[in-house]
Amino acid sequence: MNALKTIINNNRVGQAQGIYSVCCAHPLVIEAAMLQALNDDTEILIEATANQVNQFGGYTGMKPHDFVEFVHAIAEKVGLDTQRIILGGDHLGPVCWVNEPADVAMVKAVELVKAYASAGFKKIHLDASMPCADDGERLADAEIAKRAALMCQTAESVAKDNDILYVVGTEVPPPGGATEEHEIIEVSHVEGVQQTIELHQAAFANLNISDVWSRVIAVVVQPGVEFDNHQVFDYQRNEAQKLKEFITTVDNLVYEAHSTDYQPDRCYHELVQDHFAILKVGPQLTYALREGLFALSYIEDQLVEAGQRSNLRDVCERIMLEKPHYWNKFYPTQGAEAKLFRAYSYSDRIRYYWPEDEIKQTVETLFANLEGQIIPQTLLSQFMPAQYKALINGQINSSPRELVINKIMEVTNTYSRACNQ
Repeated sequence: MNALKTIINNNRVGQAQGIYSVCCAHPLVIEAAMLQALNDDTEILIEATANQVNQFGGYTGMKPHDFVEFVHAIAEKVGLDTQRIILGGDHLGPVCWVNEPADVAMVKAVELVKAYASAGFKKIHLDASMPCADDGERLADAEIAKRAALMCQTAESVAKDNDILYVVGTEVPPPGGATEEHEIIEVSHVEGVQQTIELHQAAFANLNISDVWSRVIAVVVQPGVEFDNHQVFDYQRNEAQKLKEFITTVDNLVYEAHSTDYQPDRCYHELVQDHFAILKVGPQLTYALREGLFALSYIEDQLVEAGQRSNLRDVCERIMLEKPHYWNKFYPTQGAEAKLFRAYSYSDRIRYYWPEDEIKQTVETLFANLEGQIIPQTLLSQFMPAQYKALINGQINSSPRELVINKIMEVTNTYSRACNQ
């Protein structure tokens, strides 16, 4: 974890250096991010969320040790030394079990953190901010800190080398973006951030783990960035000036910024410069994946006979309608707007469906159909213009997999430039 600590320390002393966290479990996204790390000769931070990966399998079907093996297998394929991979756990806490009583949910949350720590994850976001079924509408900040400390204590009890780095914080945007439309996003107040830090320190002390506090590297705050289904709230650095000034007075810590997807390039540079040294990205990566796959499906329409086509777009729509539980609380359920959101929303709820067996097979059919074709440059120019330029400049070939990976790397390139200024 020395590499991550070095980045944090460099950022604290004014160097425009940071790290972006790839919060995704899709193999093509992880492969693209690893290729970016190889290009940059840097470490890579890959995080699994509690919803994706937990002791019961999550929506990916993977437990924490499965995820480690999954990531390492991709690293071996692309030739990335696994020592350069930092594995993190995002939103580890009772988030998956908030409909259960707190005592039941917290038993599961503790087991979740234990499973991550035992599997070798080295960066853990302790997130107990969500109220459980019997907690009332809002959970007291002191109770949030108490629960976070309990999870930390458990992680420490099973960690092999006592080298896990932690992130705390209660002002966490909803995982994957806002669930409703907003007019403005309020930036965290310094007083609240200071209280969060002090309450967590006190909770750590109460459990006799004060020595672990030196390995707490970041606090999550709201810098004013967010996205919902169809709009993005850009970082306004003047609004976060007090946050920037405050964190320099606190030992060891920087900020971790969640929901940084879809920001303009200049905002990423400004965030890193303003001590938001850890930038979390997730839906934007699978959004780019979806853009790439759908673009290939339009190319397929031009090159492959109707009866042989994968019909990927139609298959995705049908399965999302058959299994609406991942999107119906986020999108309209009726009318043309609903169909538009299912395919093209910034929230990208379609990402939950890529692990479906039928959709995975459909993607393979799409790839197989186009592997057997010479894709005309004119079609690439029409449907994947950035990849067309990369192709004619000799940077990639026209393999459908490589085209999609290059599409995803448009996002990782943006983050890479900001984090390595």
